[in-house]
Amino acid sequence: MLSGMPLRTTMDEDGRRLADRIRRQVGEELRAARRASGLSQRTAAAAVGMSHAQFGRMERGELEELSFEQACRAGLAVGLRLGSRYYPDGDPVRDRGQLALLDRFRRHLPSEARWHTEVPLPIQGDRRAWDALLRLDGRRAGCEAETRITDLQALERRLALKLRDGGVDLMLVLVSDTSWNRAVLALHREALRALLPLDGREVLRRLARGRLPDANGLLVL
Repeated sequence: MLSGMPLRTTMDEDGRRLADRIRRQVGEELRAARRASGLSQRTAAAAVGMSHAQFGRMERGELEELSFEQACRAGLAVGLRLGSRYYPDGDPVRDRGQLALLDRFRRHLPSEARWHTEVPLPIQGDRRAWDALLRLDGRRAGCEAETRITDLQALERRLALKLRDGGVDLMLVLVSDTSWNRAVLALHREALRALLPLDGREVLRRLARGRLPDANGLLVL
């Protein structure tokens, strides 16, 4: 019997907690820089056209609707320049194409298989998750769904790290059957052979017998 069980904390909750933490950090840095400069809150606020009360709420991390403009202006008042960038942290949200791809693969599984989606990696604080985790014949396969192959080297690095940290016996990478992906794989499939030695036909043949394959595989579905 197959079942789906979302196990990750919702991204909405994660985003709110992250925003709260950034607001507190901004406030702590503003307060430390202002005190180091010997400025009062009132003086710093007036220098950039803000009220004393507003500046104080920023320092305490209490300004819930803090904007980039406000943070930049307050920083300049105490000799700080705000810098911001995104960095990799966890996995992106899956789109409809990925969900459909996972469903196509799931139809090939025997009835005794156990199937869970969005399964976190077994490392405390690690935000990555397998798109799906397949349990069969006493073993575990981490499944990743790729709707469009772009940066092949980045994909290979990400997959290798996930396999290293993911607490599974093997990895199955599912790729959407599109003309773009087939063209990319026609040119570069052998570059992935060391990490993903088995092709889809061999993987599906083994699954039809009620067992996971003996090695990692790549399936075009």
